[in-house]
Amino acid sequence: MALRPTRAAFFDVDNTLVRGSTLYFLGRGMYQRGYFTKADISRFVVANLRFRMTGMEKSEVIERFQKAATDFVGGHKVSDILALGEEIYDEYVSPKLWDRTCAIAREHIAKGEEVWLVTAAPQDMANIISTRLGLTGAIGSKVIIKDGIYTGELDGKLLHGNEKAVAIRKLAEERGYDLTQCYSYSDSHNDLPLLTAVGNPSAINPDAILRLKALAEGWPIHDFRRARFLNRILGPAVSRLAAVATWFVPRKRR
Repeated sequence: MALRPTRAAFFDVDNTLVRGSTLYFLGRGMYQRGYFTKADISRFVVANLRFRMTGMEKSEVIERFQKAATDFVGGHKVSDILALGEEIYDEYVSPKLWDRTCAIAREHIAKGEEVWLVTAAPQDMANIISTRLGLTGAIGSKVIIKDGIYTGELDGKLLHGNEKAVAIRKLAEERGYDLTQCYSYSDSHNDLPLLTAVGNPSAINPDAILRLKALAEGWPIHDFRRARFLNRILGPAVSRLAAVATWFVPRKRR
């Protein structure tokens, strides 16, 4: 009988694994398919921006975001949203994946360590991303389901801030992880509880506050935004230089 790994890696999703908001991608896909109006998605976008800017400190902003985030799935069949989620992964999420973050996740898998996504995004969408990437599983925000239909009400709390730390501690207890040997990755200072809950935190594409914290603590910092920008700017120039260089390489004699 194989022993279960005692180490795991926990990844935030939005702007850590994916460029952008998973929940926004879901909302955009639903809007384009006629599930709701432009006014509905506009309200969500405003709530999402407020949440990202001030959500850690202001409970009323979190509550407003929770309502905006769950209202648009309320009243819809779970089967319909799951099928839509698969389409949205292909259309919006997959092209926005940070390849180098995915590579880090694969490295953990290759070492025999389990890899979990930990996100405020809906549980079902998080499950789809985790499954598509071949990861162990996902922990996301849950919406109450009744008779196969989303009620539009959260089942518990939004998985944000300290709730992420609570969730991985519970998971560690269930699966026998030693959190002092585990890893966590995030882009946001809002996830400091998640990062400090493990022995090996890392910042990926960090915001200013998280960057300062990571520098002060000596945590690894991976900024793939800069690498992508440089590649976009320098890539064509490097290609041209390589092409010119071929003129100076002696041909092999037959």
